[in-house]
Amino acid sequence: MAAHALLVSPLYVGLCALIFVGLSVRVIRGRRSRRVNLGHGGHADLETAIRIHANFAEYVPLALLVIVLVEATGFSRIWVHALGIALVVGRLFHAWGLTQSKQPSPGRIAGVTLTFAVLTIGGLLLIWCVVRNAML
Repeated sequence: MAAHALLVSPLYVGLCALIFVGLSVRVIRGRRSRRVNLGHGGHADLETAIRIHANFAEYVPLALLVIVLVEATGFSRIWVHALGIALVVGRLFHAWGLTQSKQPSPGRIAGVTLTFAVLTIGGLLLIWCVVRNAML
């Protein structure tokens, strides 16, 4: 299969980059206002902001790579949009959900579910692409 131009996935990479910056600024402001250089300094809300940021950093790069490869291997733009929207919405739900007092919150559960769906479905699509091409 020939490589395809990346016309859709850059939208989701860009959106996730902006979300990442927003989450970073939230941590920086929290540390600055509490005069904490490293870590959370015992402040529960700062610890939550740090974990939201770190969780984003842990999951989003692989999910975006999967989305980019789904597009690059020629799957329909519908797949790319579906995966991209699910990732962005899922990460926003997750970030909001972690700020809720009752855990696990519906937002956190929805966020994890959508993120894992992107990784699972995207991963299966990529494996299918390899298997299909090996049989041709």
